[in-house]
Amino acid sequence: MKKIVLGTIAAAMLATAGLAAEYVMKVSHVVSASTPKGKAADFFEKRVEELSGGKIDVQVFPNSQLYGDGEEMKALVMNNVQLIMPSLSKFTSIAPQMQLFDLPFIFRDKAHLYNVMDGEVGTILKSKINEKKQMMAMDYWDAGFKHFSSSKQPIINPEDAKGLKFRIQSSKVLEAQFKAVGGNPQVLPFSEVYSALQQGVVDATENPLSNFYTKKFHEVQSNLTLSSHGYLGYLVVMNTKFWNSLPKDLQANISQAMKEATELERKESSIEDEKIMEALKTYAKDTNKLEIIELTPEQKQQWQKVMADVYPKFYDVIGEDLIKKAIDTK
Repeated sequence: MKKIVLGTIAAAMLATAGLAAEYVMKVSHVVSASTPKGKAADFFEKRVEELSGGKIDVQVFPNSQLYGDGEEMKALVMNNVQLIMPSLSKFTSIAPQMQLFDLPFIFRDKAHLYNVMDGEVGTILKSKINEKKQMMAMDYWDAGFKHFSSSKQPIINPEDAKGLKFRIQSSKVLEAQFKAVGGNPQVLPFSEVYSALQQGVVDATENPLSNFYTKKFHEVQSNLTLSSHGYLGYLVVMNTKFWNSLPKDLQANISQAMKEATELERKESSIEDEKIMEALKTYAKDTNKLEIIELTPEQKQQWQKVMADVYPKFYDVIGEDLIKKAIDTK
């Protein structure tokens, strides 16, 4: 009898706990839960529910379970989902100034990158998104620096890129970047890149290590140059209507959880890069099918000098002052 009574009390407590959630926040993303982005989203869910005392029920949907890559932005605007974290390139049509992140060699290293994101420049760029009313920029998450790869010849000096067909994302900056070194940029959906490299439709590409390795591009590219010339990241955005519906204390809970989730995501991204680099070095050693090239500071300077010509072409679009602020950030 005692067990039955205790069971009834436990069930009643669980039911009450379920009723305690005053708000439901759906979080959608398109990658695996095991990725840095996926881990951070799950951590965010846990922390919001803890900090809010269960008043906010966060539901995370990974792997495009709820919305695909091309649908999630529209779903956010309609408040069908309350939080998403698309790649920065998805926002350039909303705020052309976001193309700053595509500029080659604008970030000296990870510390400089994070100082730009978390400082005045990052705040200005977020405000451009916030002006659109239906979405609010929360924070920047990390996918890593991009590197050159090729199946033709090692890409060491700028002249090595001449005549190569480079796969790029749709971006005027990336187009100008490869034209500056005599390359032939080709816009292709990411899902088609492996077969395009395999069949010789394109010769070369640029990717962070995670994309290069998980999509097995190392199987169809013979050279990887650790150039860190470009950057790929995410912007975490929330539906403004949902945010405004929350009382101040719950908004503070979400902001705190987001701050902690951002720290975790960036840390996980660096850890993943280190693991992948080791795996690629092992693959290169075991198969002799991949050459990994590290550029010297002098070689990087050659690239920077040639690609500096790209910047003035986007002063009107991105803002000369904003570009200079990013470069000058300590």
